[in-house]
Amino acid sequence: MNDIGFGLGLRHEHYEEIVAAPGKVSWFEALSENYMVDGGMPLHWLDTFRRDYPIALHGVSMSIGSIDPLDHTYLGELKQLIDRVDPLWVSDHLCFTGLRGINMHDLLPLPYTEEALDHVAERVMRVQDRLGRRLVLENVSSYVTYAASELTEWEFIAALAQRADCEVLLDVNNVFVSAYNHEFDAMQFLRGIPRERVRQFHLAGHINNGSHIVDTHDHPIVSGVWELYAEAVRLFPGVPTMIERDANIPPYAELLAELDVARDITAKITGQAREAAE
Repeated sequence: MNDIGFGLGLRHEHYEEIVAAPGKVSWFEALSENYMVDGGMPLHWLDTFRRDYPIALHGVSMSIGSIDPLDHTYLGELKQLIDRVDPLWVSDHLCFTGLRGINMHDLLPLPYTEEALDHVAERVMRVQDRLGRRLVLENVSSYVTYAASELTEWEFIAALAQRADCEVLLDVNNVFVSAYNHEFDAMQFLRGIPRERVRQFHLAGHINNGSHIVDTHDHPIVSGVWELYAEAVRLFPGVPTMIERDANIPPYAELLAELDVARDITAKITGQAREAAE
């Protein structure tokens, strides 16, 4: 599907290291809100990296599932950034982040109902019309469910992708976290996502508190997530992979080494598939 390979989240802690050691990754994912500014050093750095690397834009503030009106000021600023960067794709989260104008600064899960599906699909199509491109939506980690839900999360995502003609950012860590927290089969989730809709993989670390897992993005990726990632690579070959780290940011070299694990897993799966085909 895509041949751009393996990337990392673009974090300011690594700017100088990236410049000093170019070519270690194929692409970067930039957090949209960090660069939705009129000027200054953030845009200077983004322009610098965009000259040498493909960039994907990833947002956290669209609140596509909210019942509040779409924020057209936000969408206008995002469109300006898109025009500047010409990103590989533009993603955000399948969630809501607030209500009645209050930003809760969290990625809150939706009720998986037909009513919510109609509501979100209509909003996605409006956003896509505004941005002039498909939107890529990520499954979030969750800690609560709704008694009103009529669909599984994967059924909801699959139906939304079809109805709104959008794509999926499949966060493997989030699948792992939510499967643990809600006691569903992570493989059933993966198998329920349409292969042709998956645009990107996310990998990240978390904290296991025994009774529940919290998606923190501040630890290395655990073995169970790597195992689930191997299954995702089998199901969705050729999908670009990147690692997110948002706190306890390690040296650039440590993240590069972790990304090499993803490369090795993918190479092994690809080799096995080739041998089976022969």
